[in-house]
Amino acid sequence: MSAPAEVQAVLVQRLDDALPQTQCTRCGYPDCRRYAEAMAAGTAPIDRCPPGGAEGVRRLAALTGQPVVPLNPEVGQEGPFGVAVIDETWCIGCTLCLKACPTDAIVGTHKRMHTVIEAYCTGCELCLPVCPVDCIQMEITTPGRSGWQAWSAEQAQTARQRYRARQQRLQRQEQEDHERRLRKAQAKLADLAQHSRHTDAQLLERKRALVQAAIAKARMLRRSPDR
Repeated sequence: MSAPAEVQAVLVQRLDDALPQTQCTRCGYPDCRRYAEAMAAGTAPIDRCPPGGAEGVRRLAALTGQPVVPLNPEVGQEGPFGVAVIDETWCIGCTLCLKACPTDAIVGTHKRMHTVIEAYCTGCELCLPVCPVDCIQMEITTPGRSGWQAWSAEQAQTARQRYRARQQRLQRQEQEDHERRLRKAQAKLADLAQHSRHTDAQLLERKRALVQAAIAKARMLRRSPDR
């Protein structure tokens, strides 16, 4: 690795550490790490993190050597920390909030009431718009305190660890689903005649070629370093 690349990697890590790890996406990036990478590359300004607030902007300015600027109002306002609270009487167990939560702070099963583990909630509010019955509200837990005055480095680290664990779990599940579909396709290919309504030899051969091509593509995707 070249020296500039090493310097860039260190800057990305420091910028990431200066972000609250709420993974709220208000900055316009999928997560805090992506925002840190964009700032380090000079393609994103330092004023796009409402959870970090004014103190967060000052920290990012110190790391990048840029002047301190006000928080961009287009991405939201700095405010007190809040946690999601689910009204159990209205929850229909749709699981949409579980899928939206970046830290797996919501527990429950399909058609069963869900609940929020307060210690793991980052206040990202991503669960609010996906709830079809509007049974989730944010409850302020730090009145009078906002930004880094309402959110600790320990909470940020916990949030980052849980977010990474969730991403690894989702990636593992995707890989398992991919392997399952591949095995199913291979089983069909091994006895194509039994899995097809067609009896014409030419049609079966064309279908065999299509299945073989799909399997080859799936194997290539499995070996791809981007997966």
